[in-house]
Amino acid sequence: MSTNALPGPVSRDRTTPAPAALLDLGPVAQLRAGRLGRRVPQLIVGLVLYGVSLALMVRSTLGLAPWDVLHSGLIRHVPLTLGQAVVAMSFVVLLLWIPLREKPGIGTIANALLIGTSADATLFLLSAPDGLAARVALLLLGVVGNGLATAMYIGAQFGRGPRDGLMTGLARRTGWSLRAVRTGLEVTVVLCGLALGGALGLGTVLYALAIGPLTQLMLPWMLVRLDPPAEPTPEPTPEPTTGR
Repeated sequence: MSTNALPGPVSRDRTTPAPAALLDLGPVAQLRAGRLGRRVPQLIVGLVLYGVSLALMVRSTLGLAPWDVLHSGLIRHVPLTLGQAVVAMSFVVLLLWIPLREKPGIGTIANALLIGTSADATLFLLSAPDGLAARVALLLLGVVGNGLATAMYIGAQFGRGPRDGLMTGLARRTGWSLRAVRTGLEVTVVLCGLALGGALGLGTVLYALAIGPLTQLMLPWMLVRLDPPAEPTPEPTPEPTTGR
C-alpha cells in the first residue's frame, strides 16, 4: 500500500457529487453501506481472478510473487497443495493481527478462503507450456491479472486481505512508512521462501515492480462509491504487495 491518496474526503457540497473514496468500515458497516448487488460479485470475481493469476505465474515457471515464494517453499516440506498453503498461511497471518489490533472484514475472510481454492482449481486444469514465448505470456497475464484482481477486491470495499492488513498494522504500530514495512515484509518472506526451496525468478522482480502501479492505475475504475457514515474516514489508495 502507498500513501498516494485517491480523491479525498466526501464533499459537504450536496450539489456536486463527491469523488469515490476508500473507506475503513467494519463488517456490519460494510453490509449496511449498500450496493451489494455490485460489490459482492466484484469481490468474488476479484478473489477468484487473483487465484487464477497466481496459477498462471506458477505455470510460467519464471518466478512468483514474494509471498508465493514462501508458499512454494512451504509445500516442499508439508503435505499441502500450493492453494492449501496460501489458505493456511492466510490464517497464520490473521493470528498476527491480534496484537496489532487489526479488525478483519468480510473480504478478509473471503480472501483467505477463495484465493487458494481458485489457484488449486486453475493449476489442476492448466498445464505448463513448453515454449518460452508461451511461458512469458502466462507470466505477463498473471501479473496484469493480479493487478486487476487486487483492484477489484479492494474496490468492492469489504476490507483488506490478511497480508495487507499485517502491513498496515505494522506500519501503524511502528510508525514506519508503508513502503518501508512493505519492503521489509517482502524481503523477509522471500528469504524464508528461498531457505525452504521456494521458486524465485525474474517474474518475482517484475511482480514487485509492476503490481503497485498496476493496482494504482486500475483501482479508480473498480472503486465502488458508497454512502459513508456521518464522519467518514477515507483511507489512502492502497498499493498492496500481494492484494492479499
